Amino acid sequence: MLNLNGKISTAPDIHILSENRGLQYADAVFETIKVSAGKILFWEDHYFRLMASMRILRMEIPMNFTPEFLEEEIQRTIATHDETVHSFRVKLLVWRKTGGKYTPETNDIEYLIICETLEDPFYTLNEEPYTIELFKDHFINSGLLSTLKTTSRTINILGSIFAKENDYENCLLLNENKQVVEALNGNIFLVNGYKIKTPPLEDGCLNGILRKQLITILGQLPDYVLEETSVSPFELQKADELFITNTIMGIQPVTNYRKKEYSNTVAKELLGKLNVKARLG
Repeated sequence: MLNLNGKISTAPDIHILSENRGLQYADAVFETIKVSAGKILFWEDHYFRLMASMRILRMEIPMNFTPEFLEEEIQRTIATHDETVHSFRVKLLVWRKTGGKYTPETNDIEYLIICETLEDPFYTLNEEPYTIELFKDHFINSGLLSTLKTTSRTINILGSIFAKENDYENCLLLNENKQVVEALNGNIFLVNGYKIKTPPLEDGCLNGILRKQLITILGQLPDYVLEETSVSPFELQKADELFITNTIMGIQPVTNYRKKEYSNTVAKELLGKLNVKARLG
């Protein structure tokens, strides 16, 4: 089901989408959101990340783009589905209005909400074999723009094709300094004993919502020390655990990288605490 500028339909307005700057120039940002039992998980974080991204891209934020308005629009879109479905993947896209050259009018925005059903209302741990590799054909640029969730995902797409062609479940992306930044579809965490490391935003990794939640959780656990610091490819084979995080799947443990095999003890522990935070937060 689609919600285009407040109008709910089963098909997009072709005229509007054919002139969409998000399609023509990748001039769009988006949020991927999980909804469980009518509750939008981590909604405040999603909303403020969206607002920050729009400001950085100099989009005009409408006065009615309040947390309450967007939450109501999401709930209104979800309500069109069968009442027996309780878990959804929602994608909220915002793009600048039509125009090849910037004018005050083209700085106004339009939005689209896409709603799809999910099987699991909360986060579960996938313990099936999950093998990864480095994607080295192209690099992410470190810096602020790479931390935004925009529709410019060419490197991720090419990496996904590489992974599929070579029978990998995922790939890790590098920046121009050859530091490991993130996975194709989420942030990464490395566990080495009591130390847990994740790449810093300055290296160009996505400013992920689940990344933020796990950083908060780890800050409350005295048994672990979290470091936001650059990750060298050589560190991957020294880690005890490696896992990927995003809003929809939660925590995905990696089982193999080349000849290295990983455990998932910490991932299991964090998953339980993440589900509690999702329910209560």
